[in-house]
Amino acid sequence: MAQLIFTQQLGRFMTVPQVETKAADLRTALDVCFGAHPRLRGYVLDEQGHLRENVVIFIDGRRARDPRRLDDELSPHSQVYILQALSGG
Repeated sequence: MAQLIFTQQLGRFMTVPQVETKAADLRTALDVCFGAHPRLRGYVLDEQGHLRENVVIFIDGRRARDPRRLDDELSPHSQVYILQALSGG
């Protein structure tokens, strides 16, 4: 099963889960995760259901292609990392 792994930056606001899913694409995997952990949705997606500007998703080491559609395919062994981008200097 594909794994969704939330990095600890979100841990400042809530418990961050690791979720396993049989979803075939990123959008469906996120929906499964948010069904079990609804508070996460607002930190990851904006009001239109698009990836927030300060959030980055990597699937098997590659950045997700489209932050609006979130239609990247997942394999049964995919590792999906969801993290908040950090800024500053």
